[in-house]
Amino acid sequence: MTVSGFETTSMADDDPYSPSAFLQRATERLRDKDHEIPEPVAVVAGDHVLNPGFVHGPGPFRDAAVLIPVVAREPEATILLTRRTAHLTSHAGQIAFPGGKIDPTDATATDAALREAEEEIGLDRALVTPIGNLDPYLTGTGYRIVPVVAIVDPNHRLVLNPHEVVSAFEVPLPFLMSPANHRRGSREFGGATRYFYEMPFGEHYIWGVTAGIIRGLYERVFV
Repeated sequence: MTVSGFETTSMADDDPYSPSAFLQRATERLRDKDHEIPEPVAVVAGDHVLNPGFVHGPGPFRDAAVLIPVVAREPEATILLTRRTAHLTSHAGQIAFPGGKIDPTDATATDAALREAEEEIGLDRALVTPIGNLDPYLTGTGYRIVPVVAIVDPNHRLVLNPHEVVSAFEVPLPFLMSPANHRRGSREFGGATRYFYEMPFGEHYIWGVTAGIIRGLYERVFV
């Protein structure tokens, strides 16, 4: 199978975490990658899933997109994540997907996610093959995020933007897609207890929106 000019082998297709097997599953189960965003959907993912009493404040949600870069490594794929720099005004130092606000010049969420990935980590869009989108994810900070799932050539080279990203790393797909690693954590925010997913991996503490989106990928592609 050819993706972005390279071959994914079929030898490990009985392994659901091989690049070829993931690509087939995701293609069958994800929403059309080119639909205009946002669209109203009956079921929307978000912080409210683990917090039924969650109510977003006044005003509309702000639209954003993130790229879920599934690196086509053999025999099993990985997911590329970043650590945000410590001086940012929001989510400083946290683990995140490349992404940001959807600009008026972005025709689709896919365009926004690819642009942001180029700006943040220098990921060449020619080496990225978008597959489809998860449902929008609503955050407690007022964003409606469209996660764009894509296969990435393992021969890519990153150039990190030091103003936004301090490091990038890959996590094995089997680890992130195992519900045994999807712990539920809680913290006090604004005098109320908020619950969230957390997925510690070595020195990396993956939690909050990023972990929630990963959980959504698991539920859509592997359940």
